[in-house]
Amino acid sequence: MINKKSLWFLTLFSLILVLSIYYITMPSELLLTTNTSNLLNEENEQEEVNVDIEESDLLVALRVESDEEMTSEIEELQLILTNAQSSVDEKNKAYEKIKELNDVRGEEEKLETQIKETYKLDSFVKIKNNQIQVTINSSEHSNNLANNIMRTIQSNYNESKYITVKFQK
Repeated sequence: MINKKSLWFLTLFSLILVLSIYYITMPSELLLTTNTSNLLNEENEQEEVNVDIEESDLLVALRVESDEEMTSEIEELQLILTNAQSSVDEKNKAYEKIKELNDVRGEEEKLETQIKETYKLDSFVKIKNNQIQVTINSSEHSNNLANNIMRTIQSNYNESKYITVKFQK
């Protein structure tokens, strides 16, 4: 009997095989005309392109690191969910943890949006338990601004949170 993994493997393998045979048997003139027409279009459309980077590399790096952490943790929890040997209690705890991670990520995005709308600053927010770490992309290091950001974030919660604000440029 064929299980799901074998069926997926056979399906994907046959798709790759059909596409590779199609590519090999495709007339070479078609490939050449497509490539040369693209090159001609690019030469005709020589325009200067200005690339403006809105967000600092530090914020992007922090987001990527956070997303990788969360993805690996979710993958581990999904392995528990899909494992036939796991008990119902373990599966329930894994499901609740995945749900909690998604909720935390949603909160982080909500706070980042709130900071962006209120103070017009790019930020990265990391929530871990009772601690909220905020990294602001600004060369201005103002205690008053940091206090206002902390108050804004705290206004979203009933219980007291430990909030840190760090300015980076």
